[in-house]
Amino acid sequence: MQVEGLPPLPSVFSPFRLREGADAVARAVELAPAHGAGTLCWVGSPQRAEAAVVLEPDRPLGPARIAFLAGCNALADAVCAIAPPELPVRWRWPGTLTVNDGVVGGMRMALPPDAAEGEIPAWLVLGFELRLRWSASVIPGERPDETSFFEEGFDELDPAVVTEHFARHLMANLDEWEARGLRRVSDKYLARLEDGQGAKRGIDPATGALVIERDGERETRALP
Repeated sequence: MQVEGLPPLPSVFSPFRLREGADAVARAVELAPAHGAGTLCWVGSPQRAEAAVVLEPDRPLGPARIAFLAGCNALADAVCAIAPPELPVRWRWPGTLTVNDGVVGGMRMALPPDAAEGEIPAWLVLGFELRLRWSASVIPGERPDETSFFEEGFDELDPAVVTEHFARHLMANLDEWEARGLRRVSDKYLARLEDGQGAKRGIDPATGALVIERDGERETRALP
């Protein structure tokens, strides 16, 4: 499907373009009950790329949260596909994305307010936001732990192209999860994760939580 400003997408997606300054996740949550899976809200802005997509899980809430990690993999895959060669793209648990050690954006997840553990949620929303370039109000160097794609040497990026890359990589990663199971999702995610490096790490298949084991101690970090 093609809409104004957005490259053609597979027919499973129903895109909704939002005005600059809108919240894609919030709008996708509003549309989810009526429009269902494949609803894709995206923001057209020269300074940021932001989009959110509605999924309809086929498993209970605990394991359904693993879709968040599949979404993280999709976003990192999309960024790596358009990044300068050998630029490090990593995650800080659970959904903070860094490029060259500077925070550039992240992944969010939203669920129905009545979603209950052990039950299949009616929908799930995955959304991302990436900083393409700083606004004119930001003084260079005043946020040393953060960065933008422009600062890191990316070519001029169109948020529509970033959204299209994410959507296609999301389909691929969800298909991988279905065909090859949690191990494929967790291996890809953990390979880019900064937290717990040097320790034994894993993803709890029942909840999607990060499990870190070091020196005989076990730490569990839940997904949002």
